[in-house]
Amino acid sequence: MTWLAPVALVGDIATLEPLSPEHHDGLVEAVKDGELWNLWYTTIPQPKDMRNFIEKRMGLDAPDTRLGFVAVENCSKKIVGMTNYMNADRDNRRLEIGGTWYSRRVQRSELNTECKLLLLAHAFETLGCIAVEFRTHFFNHQSRRAIERLGAKLDGILRNHQASADGVLRDTCVYSIIAGEWPTVRTHLRWQLKKPRIVGNAGA
Repeated sequence: MTWLAPVALVGDIATLEPLSPEHHDGLVEAVKDGELWNLWYTTIPQPKDMRNFIEKRMGLDAPDTRLGFVAVENCSKKIVGMTNYMNADRDNRRLEIGGTWYSRRVQRSELNTECKLLLLAHAFETLGCIAVEFRTHFFNHQSRRAIERLGAKLDGILRNHQASADGVLRDTCVYSIIAGEWPTVRTHLRWQLKKPRIVGNAGA
């Protein structure tokens, strides 16, 4: 039986659907909000490269190793980003959540929080993971803060871990949540979704 089988994860605010070629136009519109491909410390496709990007990602997806999702905003039915289960290890019941990006308008929003809750709940409660990992560029401070707000802990930094297309070397920060921490993290994320939003504070 396939461990990491394609599945739709449905929440109140967002739905995560397995990535398919039909998502091309929605992903193009999503990536334009904030021109996300201009962030030097991330690998996010330009609109003109989206079709090849989808084909490449789907080619990497394989039973029990990787599964891509698009994030759909339930109220508008619009695609607002994507994320992945990556580097899955069925024997050791571990996987990574990564390759994640969202349109600017939903970054640091309840939608982002609920997507992480859906992914983590499926990983720990359905797949029986003992650990879920997150990795990001040392200089991607926004991503690092978001991962830390989830309750993940820094395992360490992999120095000169990867080379980008232009040859610049990347230090990778590795975070994880382990199974014993999941009940507390779940409670924290549910509380984040219920608490009132503070408006008008640009620094929040």
